[in-house]
Amino acid sequence: MSAIDIDVTLAGPRSDSRPTIVNDFSIVAATVNGSGSQTANNVLIRAIFKMGIPVSGKNLFPSNIQGLPTWYTIRVSKDGYTARREGTEILVAFNPRTADEDLAALPTGGACFYPDDMKFVQMRDDISFYPLPVKELVKQSGVDAKLRDYIANMVYVGALAETLSIDMREIYAALERHFRGKKRAIDLNYGVVVAAADWIRTNLGKTDPFVMKPMDKTSGQILIDGNTAGALGALCGGVSVVAWYPITPATSLADALTDYAPVLRADAANGTTTYAIVQAEDELAAAGMVVGAGWAGARAMTSTSGPGLSLMNEFVGLAYFAEVPAVIWDVMRMGPSTGLPTRVSQGDVLTAYTMGHGDTHHICLLPGTMQECFEFGYRAFDLAERLQTPVMVLSDLDLGMNNWMTTPFEYPEASLDRGKVLTAEQLSELKTWGRYKDVDGDGIAYRTLPGNPHPRSAYLSRGTGHNEYAVYSERSSDWQQNLDRLTRKHNTARALVPQPIVQQVAEAGIGIIAYGSTDPAIEEARDRLLAQGISTSYLRIRALPLGEVVREFVKAHKRVYVVEMNQDGQMHQLIQLHIPESAASVVSIRLCDGLPLTARFVTGQIVAQEEAV
Repeated sequence: MSAIDIDVTLAGPRSDSRPTIVNDFSIVAATVNGSGSQTANNVLIRAIFKMGIPVSGKNLFPSNIQGLPTWYTIRVSKDGYTARREGTEILVAFNPRTADEDLAALPTGGACFYPDDMKFVQMRDDISFYPLPVKELVKQSGVDAKLRDYIANMVYVGALAETLSIDMREIYAALERHFRGKKRAIDLNYGVVVAAADWIRTNLGKTDPFVMKPMDKTSGQILIDGNTAGALGALCGGVSVVAWYPITPATSLADALTDYAPVLRADAANGTTTYAIVQAEDELAAAGMVVGAGWAGARAMTSTSGPGLSLMNEFVGLAYFAEVPAVIWDVMRMGPSTGLPTRVSQGDVLTAYTMGHGDTHHICLLPGTMQECFEFGYRAFDLAERLQTPVMVLSDLDLGMNNWMTTPFEYPEASLDRGKVLTAEQLSELKTWGRYKDVDGDGIAYRTLPGNPHPRSAYLSRGTGHNEYAVYSERSSDWQQNLDRLTRKHNTARALVPQPIVQQVAEAGIGIIAYGSTDPAIEEARDRLLAQGISTSYLRIRALPLGEVVREFVKAHKRVYVVEMNQDGQMHQLIQLHIPESAASVVSIRLCDGLPLTARFVTGQIVAQEEAV
């Protein structure tokens, strides 16, 4: 029987004995890219969040502007879990191309909302069906014909709101926020929402067990994506030059800087701005601008992803050896080559850590929360200037482009750390000064900035061989001395970068090491493992280079599982190199399928490994 033939009175089975499922399920909206579904999905997730219910959203969209299938998954979790789940109970089937496959994936007892003129190849008798008169409701709204495809998604917003008991007041508030007070757009969209809710209530009623009830678990929190959080952090950290080139999934970080800089970095006294944001002709040019601005004393940054990072390689190598501060946000995505721009991966770890020419090792910050995206946004500049070197911030698509709950950010109270910068007065007190001379034994030399009036302040920033006075040299001793000093500086950085967060369980013989956006899946997996009698400690790496905390953690456990989203276990390799004496006890768990990690995968892998021991 086709979908269109189903009598609405037979919308789906519902036994009075079936228990109600409250605030613990997932919704997937399967739509067409470019159809305006993102507005509908954002309205839903914000309304749920404002009801006090922990919620998270994952956007799976194609690498094109318009036309291909897209899925948006909303996870509602009374326990506060935010990792992706491998299954969803509620389907919004608004894309005929994927409808049959999406329907087949629904578990028994699930619910399916779909346009009443869409036909499935094969129906099911173990789920609830909600056929919706989408075209008729949109037509009744009076919207212009060219906008009908966009407003059609509000039909499923209204249907879900009615069926799941989502607060309509919060739906309206979310529309107000999205359309920024444009009353006509708000009323038009809300009118379709209300019409759909009324139609469901009058014609179908509820036949599924899923419901939302208000909670108080989001009080004092906000919803934000990691790219916006990073941009706000950079602005609080004094960024004054941004050079970038568009690339998914990093473009929205530069967009956020463009949006917020006029508000947060304007000189109201004389009507001028205190920043420059430049879209370069390519990533190579962007990196060159950032290095040039960093040399001149500006706090400069760029945002990119793996392919763009590759093009920046030469300038990054120059900045490393000439010792010029720079900040590069790498919002990682799937590779190799140009890969899958809209899929998540942690595949740039080794590239970012060692990029350049010859022996280079970079500072890499690895945020795992919205708070850390914000914090590392400003701390990256302090580290870059203190260590006089490029600093990479390795975020990823899941962190950068999806909505996450977090407490509001606090403005950093500490003053900017410019590092070892000599003034003219300080130079006058020195008998000699060498730009690349290690005075303090920490590998970090003293520098001057352009504009210093002292006659001895000038030097040549060299990417070629040089001695400690910045004089060109091909002497073997000068070269070795410089490399030894850079190694000392890198070792100094081990104590300056953000240290790992450790959750040590005294009786646990098993340890888990992870980083970045895998954190929610690890936290949930640890609960699942504990329920199966497996107690685990957890260390989350927040920066490279690795330090003694990692060494101590590994040695404290008989086995340590390193969980990451790349094909070769790149962090696993770095840990084994860092602790060669304990390499055999460090086991790699890795997945690189382009999707955010799930607790089910992590749990299954560790249980299988432990059973095999």
